[in-house]
Amino acid sequence: MTKRTTYILRGLKTALLVLAASYLVTAGIRFVRFKQHKKPVQLTNVQQQELTKSLDKTYPERSNILKPLPYAVIPAKLDIQAGSAIVIDVASGSILYEKKADKIIPPASMTKIAVMYVVMEEIKAGHISLTDIVPLKSNCWACNMPPHSSLMFLGKDQIVTVEELLTGLDVCSGNDAAYALADYTCGSMDDFIKRMNSEMQKLGLSHTHFIESSGYSEKNTTTPREMAALARIYITEYPEALEKFHSRLSFTYPQEHNLAPEDRGKPTAQDFSHGLPERITMGITQQNTNALLGKLAGCDGLKTGYIDESGYNLALTAHRNNTRFLSVTMNGPGHNKIEGDKFRIQDGTTLMEWSFAHFADCRKIEAVHPYLIPVTGAESQWIYLVPAYNFAALTVPFITADSPQAAADSVRVIVNFPRYIKGGISAGTPYGSIQYVLDGKTLQTIPLTADRTIKKACVFIRAADIPSKMILSAKKQ
Repeated sequence: MTKRTTYILRGLKTALLVLAASYLVTAGIRFVRFKQHKKPVQLTNVQQQELTKSLDKTYPERSNILKPLPYAVIPAKLDIQAGSAIVIDVASGSILYEKKADKIIPPASMTKIAVMYVVMEEIKAGHISLTDIVPLKSNCWACNMPPHSSLMFLGKDQIVTVEELLTGLDVCSGNDAAYALADYTCGSMDDFIKRMNSEMQKLGLSHTHFIESSGYSEKNTTTPREMAALARIYITEYPEALEKFHSRLSFTYPQEHNLAPEDRGKPTAQDFSHGLPERITMGITQQNTNALLGKLAGCDGLKTGYIDESGYNLALTAHRNNTRFLSVTMNGPGHNKIEGDKFRIQDGTTLMEWSFAHFADCRKIEAVHPYLIPVTGAESQWIYLVPAYNFAALTVPFITADSPQAAADSVRVIVNFPRYIKGGISAGTPYGSIQYVLDGKTLQTIPLTADRTIKKACVFIRAADIPSKMILSAKKQ
């Protein structure tokens, strides 16, 4: 062996020793970091946008306000007199029953749900408040409303708050209140209608369109499905409105404090035989237009509607135990209010009692959260697996146990995810799942997806992670 060869062999041996030492040090550092469960840095705005774009493309249903049940069912055959109907689970957004739910029909006074939603949005934004005193322009006085209007009985120089107008809007279905709120919130009816329609577009309600805020016009349009979607968003965002406004059995207006100072103390009786005067000085008590309040167990809302072109409409909600359902019936029959209410009560009771008898909510959401997972052979060693969409509840069918709620309580939650993931990951790729299982049947599966893109590491790092992969593979999940 020549001297040159000896030097070369020594150099190779030294290089191999250095490489081996580097490998062991790198493998050791990487292993220690795996043991430390070091959380990845928070997503940047760009990374969050990438994840959202990927999830929206792969799971387009995640943005839907309403959706079918996540398991197969035999469609119910119910005796519903209304021409169109739908019933949903408010928490999950699942549709339990529908009948011609995409028929375009004037909402009539169910329009006021959209009005209340817009007003509550303005309150949340801090632009107005419930205690604001609202100036009453002459166009919203009861005496200037169209014939046969439902009225709160607003009059000249009255002193009324936003909260009182919202109460009169719901309990009395006051068209005058709808005009007053439109003027106060946006300055004019035209601007308020633009705002209403803009909000409907944001919610994806393409068949819901308004030209005025009271519901009096037959040119206002919606469908039962879209009205149910709007109502779901409204009571989910503003649940306090149910107790404050929609569940009130009656409302008396105007009261003494609502009158102009010069009108206080005047006789309480007024003569309306020749039409309504500008100044209304007597308190008028009206019952809530929703005839199921106090009659249907758990009913605490929501809104009626009627014009000749729509028939008798009703958005109805009821809450029992941990479950809330919401129905919309439209184009209901009836030659007069007594008949219309009779069929609204019948249909609403049928839909709600059937729903509560066959379904209940499972709200076991403890497992629906990000999961920290090691990543081998990658530039980053940890990643979160995140649920592909928001999950508030699962609508559980009554197929086992002694009651719908007992069935919901017996649902098992099973989480599946890998012990580690190999590098080369794209944001939004599914690597695990959360399963909801009842009596051996999977009712719903929520994918767990990578929250960020992570590139593969170089060959040396991938090799250095081999010991860690072996140890991670041997661990119990």
